[in-house]
Amino acid sequence: MSRPGILAAVDVGTGSARAGLFDAGGRLLGRAEAPLAMRRDGPRRAEQSSAQIWQAVGVALRAARAEAGAPPEAVAALAFDATCSLVVRDAAGAPVGMTPGAGDDWDTLLWLDHRAIEEAEALDALTGAGPGEATSPEMALPKLLWLSRRNPEAWARAGRIFDLCDFLAWAATGRDVRSICPAVCKWGWSAGAGWPEATLARLGLTDLARIGAAGRPAPVGADLGSLTPAAAAHLGLGPGTRVAVGLIDAHAGALAALGGFAGASDRMGRNLALIAGTSTCLMRLGPAAAARPGVWGPYPDGLLPGYAVTEGGQSASGALLDHLLSAFGGREPDAALHARVAARIAELRAEDPDLAPGLHVLADFHGNRTPRTDPRARGAIHGLELDGGFDGLCRLYFRAAVALAIGLRETLEALDPAGEVEALHAAGGHARNPLLMSLYADAAGLPVLEPRSPDPMLLGAAMAAATAGGIYPDLAAAAQAMGQGGVPRRPDPAAAARFARDRAALDRLRAAAG
Repeated sequence: MSRPGILAAVDVGTGSARAGLFDAGGRLLGRAEAPLAMRRDGPRRAEQSSAQIWQAVGVALRAARAEAGAPPEAVAALAFDATCSLVVRDAAGAPVGMTPGAGDDWDTLLWLDHRAIEEAEALDALTGAGPGEATSPEMALPKLLWLSRRNPEAWARAGRIFDLCDFLAWAATGRDVRSICPAVCKWGWSAGAGWPEATLARLGLTDLARIGAAGRPAPVGADLGSLTPAAAAHLGLGPGTRVAVGLIDAHAGALAALGGFAGASDRMGRNLALIAGTSTCLMRLGPAAAARPGVWGPYPDGLLPGYAVTEGGQSASGALLDHLLSAFGGREPDAALHARVAARIAELRAEDPDLAPGLHVLADFHGNRTPRTDPRARGAIHGLELDGGFDGLCRLYFRAAVALAIGLRETLEALDPAGEVEALHAAGGHARNPLLMSLYADAAGLPVLEPRSPDPMLLGAAMAAATAGGIYPDLAAAAQAMGQGGVPRRPDPAAAARFARDRAALDRLRAAAG
């Protein structure tokens, strides 16, 4: 039986901070967002400002509360989810810039920053990683190693190094407590072995307290205490608002999508979360299984106690479509442009569903995460014509979307080689794109459930807030009570032959690209 109270949730993605207010049943009462700045210095580098992120969080949360018509005192608890980005602050809490000459405001290595490829390879050489087991430069340890080796001045100044969701919780409460979710899934902590102290020592990363590795991480949804007075004023909430231990943004979406199966363990592992926005991730919660090439995990207790997280995906999916619109369309991509392109593709496919079959896009523009685990992989386009019109752009967009759907199929096969999965449960920006949802269902050959919740990532964070606020006794109970379910989109059997043909063409293109 739940207690009354409104729950606040903040989801910090790649391009914006979103905030939402929910009731105890998981119904969204108000939502708002604020944009985030990004600094790019070449294709591998991407930085953000944690101060600007915190500012955007305050703007979004105040606007969401105003839309909900809720007074500050009505909000019982707050939780943050965020991208797996690395935030560096000095001992006094001031930002430490990542790139010499760029200024200290740019103190956050964004999750998609791939500058640490060489450091990831050095880590693999140290640990003896085999084929398909390569460490991603998106993980925390390669980024830490890059910072210590390539920017020793910043490393010397670093007093606290956070995963972004932990930074936000620290900014809200003043408490430096690390969440088990990024600690297990991105930082190398495990319940059995603890922090990888021997590996860290061999890499020269011995100051464990500085990176929050001095103790046991806290479970998602644990109560961190109340907002500080300064944070309460900034966020427009009451000082008695409880703050939860947070989680990774994709994992918040998975919690919202799959948490309803927490009371049915036999079905949990047969349903995967499809988290798709800037990147794409397939995530499984189930019994711990043997590690497989091309798959991250299993990470026991990385989200829900008693369940192991395994995941795989594509580092650039929505980012690839944005890039094509910008590079070939000559305009800044936004939701309206994506919708216009998707609408025109639907018109073109009404005449011929097999649109532009001679055009192929190898989607590895930002490396391949699953199944090849090759951050040095690169993309290619084959079959372009002298067509600079809007319809030509739409054909290229469609063929890129087909390539992303094939990549999803490859990821599914890596996660589920036995073919046991019965459905995918979508969350993220792609869930609002009928073209992508249709292609994903067709390529996977499985139903894709489109979420009833307007924003599953926020809902997952609200579930953590409900746990910290005592509205539900634990995270599993909150997930079961607040889940909103989804509406299935079923695959078209007639599409299977086209996908098989296109996949074979991409295999040949990849072989030719070397």
